[in-house]
Amino acid sequence: MTDDLKTDAPQPADPTDAVIAEPITPEPAPLAGHAPVKPDSPLFSDFAIKSEIIDALKDVGIEHTFAIQELTLPIALAGADLIGQARTGTGKTLGFGVPLLNRLQLPSAKAASPQALVIAPTRELAVQVSGDLSTAGKRLGAKVVTIYGGRAYEPQIEALKAGVDVIVGTPGRLLDLAQQGHLKLRFVRCLVLDEADEMLDLGFLPDIEKLMAQLPAGRQTMLFSATMPGPIVSLARQFLNQPMQIRAESDTHIPATEHVDQFAYRAHAMDKVEVLARILQANGRGLTMIFSRTKRTAQKIADELVERGFAAGAVHGDLGQGAREQALRAFRSGKVDVLVATDVAARGLDVDDVTHVINYQCPEDAMTYVHRIGRTARAGKSGTAVTLVDWDDLPKWKMICDTLNLPLHEPVETYSTSPHLYLELDIPTTIKGTLPRASRTRAGLSAEAVEDLGGPTSKKSGGGRERTRTGSGRSGSRSGGSTATQTGPAASGDEAAKPTRSSANRRRRRTRAGTPISGDAPAGTPSE
Repeated sequence: MTDDLKTDAPQPADPTDAVIAEPITPEPAPLAGHAPVKPDSPLFSDFAIKSEIIDALKDVGIEHTFAIQELTLPIALAGADLIGQARTGTGKTLGFGVPLLNRLQLPSAKAASPQALVIAPTRELAVQVSGDLSTAGKRLGAKVVTIYGGRAYEPQIEALKAGVDVIVGTPGRLLDLAQQGHLKLRFVRCLVLDEADEMLDLGFLPDIEKLMAQLPAGRQTMLFSATMPGPIVSLARQFLNQPMQIRAESDTHIPATEHVDQFAYRAHAMDKVEVLARILQANGRGLTMIFSRTKRTAQKIADELVERGFAAGAVHGDLGQGAREQALRAFRSGKVDVLVATDVAARGLDVDDVTHVINYQCPEDAMTYVHRIGRTARAGKSGTAVTLVDWDDLPKWKMICDTLNLPLHEPVETYSTSPHLYLELDIPTTIKGTLPRASRTRAGLSAEAVEDLGGPTSKKSGGGRERTRTGSGRSGSRSGGSTATQTGPAASGDEAAKPTRSSANRRRRRTRAGTPISGDAPAGTPSE
């Protein structure tokens, strides 16, 4: 993010004087703290919420509100636009999800047109939000459809035609379907932009603006973001109507990472996997996420851990959507307890009971660090974060520590045999770099089936077209595993009636002074 985006951001008009509202100002630092459920927290039943939603939440053990929900619900239920600032893991999905569901008119007279739209930055977050809304709206009978890339268009188009109340999706695929006329947005009554700052980082802002331009002016809009950079402020001024800004915590000077037990070690690249294997055998370790900067490194780590006996999976951009969802399902179900991911692939992921986050490679900046370790200690739980810092990354790591006020500027030089590693992370001193066979109790990634999503890499029909090479060297298109360009008797129409030439008849004739050279066609043979 450039400095001019930070300093030239316009300020909103008509700031409110409410206690929980603050002027919209671009702040690079994320919000801090966490949102535990307190005994005296209000109940969802204390608000003007439909009984079906309250009962559906009770079915899954949710009765009390988190801090962000307590602040958001009165405003959102009244139909006002709002901006919610809170880091991931504070419960903001229900903060906007419950008011969104509460506004639905069911059954809808316009069954084929959605009444609510939620835009998320990543496929995984879209699936996660869609699942939460489906759970909360189960007793209402609300139809929630997830729209994102990597899957075939046809099933999503059919789902839209069958009727939908709430759409949750990523900007690119939503815009594609809207431009093709399959997604009708003129009846949307409620719009939510989730993780808006991440969508800005991923370059989705132009797509979002095009989508919002197709929505009716009288809608309710809720924007949620951990930070308020200049472009997000401009977006809010352009598309929100006198929004009220809400913060989940009152003291924004507390580091956003203080609720996590954090450790940093200066590790050698050749010894990192050995160190990692020891950390994964710490006492009390549950589900663990490991972060790398590159896709290749993520896959390499996962492969090496599997060879050492750990139940590991990977999520990164080089994998097809089916393989990514396979790894996430296996991780959530406990078939694998180690998930190796890149930053983009894991943004916004909400998985219960993640006890450890390990930064195999130093993050690029403070925001990335906060997003990474935010995968643990969610909803008030405790967690452990370990960062392995290379010698070359020390200046970068010191800047992260300065930004977040972390007392970890000088990581201790650490190897897989260092006694302090075992002491600080509660690792048994008798363990080795390979998981004992008696401890290999997880089913593993192979126990989770890969779903055929019908996307570009699928062999079934309905997926996108995939480029292939024909025998003549020309590129053709293949859909459903069959070659589109055919010759000979199998071709249809006019093409089938045309005679084909054998390769022998297409030989170039060599001549000398106009006379064919011996061995070629006889004189007088017409050339092609």
